[in-house]
Amino acid sequence: MNSKLFVSTAFCVIAAAAPAAVHAEAAAEVPAVDELVVVAGRTAERADRVGQQVTVITAETLQEKQTPLLTEILATTPGVSFSRNGGVGGTTNVYIRGAEPGQTVVLIDGVKLNDPSTTDAGFNFGHMLVGDIARVEILRGPQSVLWGSQAIGGVINLLTAVPTEPFETSLLAEGGSNDWAYGRAALGGKSERVSWRATAGYLTTSGISTFDEAKGGRELDGYRNIGASAKADVAVTDQLSLDLRTIYSRGRNEMDGLVPPNFVFGDTRALGTTQDLVGYAGARLSLLDGRFTNRAGYAYTSTIRKNYDPDQAVTDVTFRASGRNERFEYQGAFEVTPVWTAVFGAETEKSKMRTASPSDFDPNPTPVHSSARLDSFYANLRGDVISNLTLSGGVRQDHHSDFGGNTVGQASAAWRLNEGKTVLRASWGQAFKAPSLYQLGSEYGNPTLDPESSHSWDAGVEHRMMDGRIVVSAAYFERKTKNQIDFFTCLSAASDPLCVGANGVPRFGFYANTARTKAKGVELDADAQLTDALALSVNYTWVDARNDAETSRNFDKRLPRRPARVGNVEVSYDWPNALQTAVAVQYAGDRFDDAANRNVLKGYVLWDVRASYPVNEQVEVYGRVENLFDQSYETIRNYGQLGRAAYAGVRAKF
Repeated sequence: MNSKLFVSTAFCVIAAAAPAAVHAEAAAEVPAVDELVVVAGRTAERADRVGQQVTVITAETLQEKQTPLLTEILATTPGVSFSRNGGVGGTTNVYIRGAEPGQTVVLIDGVKLNDPSTTDAGFNFGHMLVGDIARVEILRGPQSVLWGSQAIGGVINLLTAVPTEPFETSLLAEGGSNDWAYGRAALGGKSERVSWRATAGYLTTSGISTFDEAKGGRELDGYRNIGASAKADVAVTDQLSLDLRTIYSRGRNEMDGLVPPNFVFGDTRALGTTQDLVGYAGARLSLLDGRFTNRAGYAYTSTIRKNYDPDQAVTDVTFRASGRNERFEYQGAFEVTPVWTAVFGAETEKSKMRTASPSDFDPNPTPVHSSARLDSFYANLRGDVISNLTLSGGVRQDHHSDFGGNTVGQASAAWRLNEGKTVLRASWGQAFKAPSLYQLGSEYGNPTLDPESSHSWDAGVEHRMMDGRIVVSAAYFERKTKNQIDFFTCLSAASDPLCVGANGVPRFGFYANTARTKAKGVELDADAQLTDALALSVNYTWVDARNDAETSRNFDKRLPRRPARVGNVEVSYDWPNALQTAVAVQYAGDRFDDAANRNVLKGYVLWDVRASYPVNEQVEVYGRVENLFDQSYETIRNYGQLGRAAYAGVRAKF
C-alpha cells in the first residue's frame, strides 16, 4: 500500500461514511472541546485554548488497544514513529516530527525520565509498559520554555491512575504467542484527606531472534520485566497537600551481537539488564482563594544498566552504566484575571553518569565519571485578548555548569471560530539541548562540543462537524536545528586530532558538532463516531527530515531510521450483545538505516484485530491478533520484529 493510496482511501472512507452519521439516532460521545490538557502550559487548560499541537490518549483508549507496550500505542498517533533493536525489550527510540530520540522530553507524573548515561541522554522506551498509566499527552514541537533542555522534538507526558473510590482493586492476566505471560494488580483508595494507590506487574516472553530470522537468526531472545509503583496524596489542610510517589522496574533482555572471529552480526548469548527507579516528594499550597497555586518538589531518577556475554573468557560483563538525576523545583501559577494566568518557576537539576566497558583485554577498566548542573528560570503568560482568541508567550533562562547561559522563547495562538466548531492554531518556539554527559566525557567524548539549538513553527486547523461526531485536523510544521551532534568513525589515528583520546591512545570515533538538520511535514487526523456502534479514526504524517550541513558528505540525505510517511486506520464496532471489535491498520513507508542513505529498510503494512466482551460489570475478557498477515519487516537493519502473534486475557475491577 503506497502513501497516496493510504491517504486517499482513508479520507474517502470518512467522506462516504459521513451521511451515516447524519442519520444516526444518537451518536456516542466524542471528546469535548473543553477537555483539559496539562502538558502545554504545565497547568490544566481547555484544549481549544491551546495553540500547540497536542494529542491525548485517554484511559479508555489505552484499555481498548489492549497491548501493554506503550511504544505500539504512541506509534498510532500523528507525528510519531519508532525504531527497535529486535523484539520486546530491545532498545526502543521514539521520534517526534523526525527529531532525534534524545530531543524529546519524557515525563511520568511530571518527573523527567531521560537517562544521563545514554548516548544522547534520551529515554529508552524498551522497558516502558502501559502498566498504571491512565493518560498520555503528546506535545509536538519545541517546548524548552516550560520543559527545559531536550524538548526540541516535543514532550511525552505520562499520567498514572488516580483512585476514585474508598477502596478499589483491579487485576489483569493475559497469555499468548512466544510463551507470553503478563499480569498486573493494583489497589488503592480515597478518603476525604488521603488518596493512595499501589501496583505491581510482571511480563515474560521467550521472544524472537534479535538477529532477523529472515537473515539466518535462529536463537530465541527472551525478555522479562518486573515493576511496582506506589503513591500517596495527603491533604494536610484545605490549602496544603503533600505528594509522595515512587516507581521501580527491572528489565532483562537477551540479545544478539558481533560474533568472532569475523565480528559480524549474528546469534549470541548476550543479555542486558536495566533497572529504573523514580522517586518524588512534593508539597502544594493554594493561596488567595485558589488564585495563586504553588508547588515545590524533589525528584530523583536512577537508571543502572549492565550487559553480559557469557562466552567471554575472563569477564562476562561487557558494559556497565549508571545515570542519575536529582531535581529541585518550584512552580507557581497566578490567576491575574479570570482569563489570564501566569506560570513561573525555578529548577535546579544535577546529573551524574558513570560508565565502563570491560573486556577480556581489560576486565577492570577505570570507569568514566561525569556530572553537570543546570539552573533554570521560566515564565509564561496565557490569556484571552478577545473572547475567542487565546495568546501565550514565555521565556526561559538556563545556566549550564559547562556552557553558561542560554535564553529561549516561545509563543502560540488559538483562535476559536464558527461558534467554537473551528480552531486555528499556530506556535513558534526555540529550544536548546546541552551535550549529554556521555557525549562530553565518555571514551568517545569531546569536551569542546557546543549545545544544540533549534527554532520551529507550526500552524494547523481543527474542525468539528455533525454536532461534534466528526473531528478533522491538519497541521504543517518546519524545524531547523544547529550544532547537532553526530558520531564520527575514525579511519586512522591520524585522520583527525580527536581520533586520539585524552590518554594518548587511538580511539574508534568521537562526537562533534558538524550537522545542521531541517525538517518539515504535514499531519492529518480524523475521528468519526458514525453511529452509536461504529467509530473510525484515521491519521497520516509526512515528515521530510534531512541533513542540512552543506559541508557534510551526507548533505541533503534523509535522517536515518525514521520513515517519511506513516499512517493509521482503525475501525471499531460495538455489537448489540456488548461484544466490542476493532480492526487496525498501520502503514510505515521506506526508511534509511544509515546517515549516507545507502541501506534502505522497506516499508510495511501491519493488520491487527481485537475483541473484548464484558462478562459482567466487574469482569471483561479480551483477545487480539497482531501482525495478522505475518508481515516481515525491520526498523533497524538486521534486527527482526515480531511476526503474527495472538493473545487472550481477562481483566477485573472491584
